[in-house]
Amino acid sequence: MTTATAPAVDSEKSERTGRAPGRSGIGVGRPGFAWAAPAALFFGLFAIVPLGMLVVLSFASWNGLGEPQFAGFDNWKKLLDDPVMLESLWLSVLLTVLGVAVQTPISILLGVWAAGRQRNRAVLTAIYFVPLLLSITAVSVLWRAVLDPNFGVPAQVQWLFGDGNLLGKQASAIGVLVFVATWQFTPLHTLIYQGAARAIPQVLYQAAEIDGAGRVRKFFHITLPQLRNSVITSVILMVVGGLTTFDTVLILTQGGPGTDTTISAYYMYQKAFKSFDFGTGSAIALLLVLVATIISLITVKLSGYDKMRSTQEGV
Repeated sequence: MTTATAPAVDSEKSERTGRAPGRSGIGVGRPGFAWAAPAALFFGLFAIVPLGMLVVLSFASWNGLGEPQFAGFDNWKKLLDDPVMLESLWLSVLLTVLGVAVQTPISILLGVWAAGRQRNRAVLTAIYFVPLLLSITAVSVLWRAVLDPNFGVPAQVQWLFGDGNLLGKQASAIGVLVFVATWQFTPLHTLIYQGAARAIPQVLYQAAEIDGAGRVRKFFHITLPQLRNSVITSVILMVVGGLTTFDTVLILTQGGPGTDTTISAYYMYQKAFKSFDFGTGSAIALLLVLVATIISLITVKLSGYDKMRSTQEGV
């Protein structure tokens, strides 16, 4: 014969032990540090330790052979007196700003569109995401062949591209770098906005329709504010990616013409692996880390992203 007092007993026991009823031996609350230990170990070995070695080498003189020799602030003084370094830092910031300015509006519009229920949307979205599946090297080689001044598209459409040597002038070379980065990485940011747009409660749009709001007003007054967190995340990714761009410059322009597209990451490669000045190369790399970190922190602070606690987008 069964009794009806078992649930009460379970409830009473759960209040005393702090455990959920019906799940004996399983505690409720935050996971212990052991759950994060593998990720923390991986991050420490492949991020913190190399960063520490980078800091040490930035104050040393080393050509890759023998023991590094302590050089104090000599590497940093050389960077401050190096006009190419100052120009490369300016070019890195310029490419980053142009990348954010071009990719952000395109990504938002495509992401919001991809979150809808249009006909053939899934097929078109899958085709659009193909560039994201390719490596940066493959994309760079592809566009170098397409933009070849002798056999590529510019040679066939001279009325539009003139002599066709788009990589032979600073302005057009920078434009090509921005275009190639946009072509490859816009799908990634589109995916971020697509997921965020699908998470927006439909009741907001229904209420706006009752008030007579059209598609444009709903986009600017509902969709964009609700995508605020995603915009900040996307911009930070663009900033970090823009400041560390290397493969595209190496394959497309090699820093040319002259030093007109020699960004900081490529200049670091030249110093460390061509001139074998690993001390100066490490100082440039550390400077890039500091600049990217500062810009990211400023973005988070000014946007108020660090004060948001809600799990809902835009709240």
